[in-house]
Order: sequence, then C-alpha cells, then structure tokens
Amino acid sequence: MATSTFQLSRDSFGALELTADDGVLHHGVSPVRAFPIQSPSQGISLVLHDGKEVAWIDDLADLPPPIRALLQEELNGREFMPEISHIASVSSYATPCTWFVKTDRGDTEFVLKDEGDIRRIGDASLLVADNHGIHFLVRNMFTIDKHSRKILDRFL
Repeated sequence: MATSTFQLSRDSFGALELTADDGVLHHGVSPVRAFPIQSPSQGISLVLHDGKEVAWIDDLADLPPPIRALLQEELNGREFMPEISHIASVSSYATPCTWFVKTDRGDTEFVLKDEGDIRRIGDASLLVADNHGIHFLVRNMFTIDKHSRKILDRFL
C-alpha cells in the first residue's frame, strides 16, 4: 500500500486505526521501524496485532504533518533508547562500573556489567546495554566530544 493511500487516526481507546484508500478499516495498527538505529525515519511498516503488514512508509518526511505526528508519538511511546550525548564520568575502568551520562532524555547513571555490553552497530554507532537491559545509543562515536571519546576508547 503506498504511503499516500491511507488515513490514520486514534480510536476511543487511543489505539491507532488505519483506513485504506478502499475504505477498509484496520484497528490496532502498530508502526515498526525496519532500521531503528541507522535510518529511524525511513522504512516503517504498519502492522496488525498478528504481524500482517497493512502499509509501508518509505520516509516519514513524505507524510502529511498530522499523520507524521501520530506515528512519531506512537513510535516514541513504544521505543525507549536514550541517545548518549556526553559521558561525564565512570566510576572505574574495570567492570562492573557506573557510567554518568547526558542523554537526549536527561542526565542519568547506569551500571555497565561487562565490556561485552558495548556493541558496535555499523561503522560509527554503539549500543550500550546497562544491567537492567536498557539500551543506550551512541549515534556516532567519532563526533562525540573528546572527553567522552577518551572514555569510550578505554572500553573498546
């Protein structure tokens, strides 16, 4: 189904419902990113509770603003992956250790159990898992500030 051939709204319970261009109404639609880290605004599938795809979106930017806002709101509610913008300090360079970081969701601290909990994603991105299973994203380890990069280098 092409991006421009559907309407999206919320039902009385707050769930997304999609109306196709042929008038078929799909209740309980969920957006799923194909590439959540490398291309978060491209390749989004709208699926039903059983996993059946009812629409595909090439790029969020191509959508009308009201539909884009609904999808972004739904995606933000379903996904929680704070992006690290600065590493203030670490309690130790041996694991387990506590990291004190600034993220796009505010300042926080978390425990890194093992160096293996830092995974490379592509050439420049890192995924850091804390002891509770929450994943923190370093979008580009080469453009992060010098102090943060120095700390990262000690763990990589």
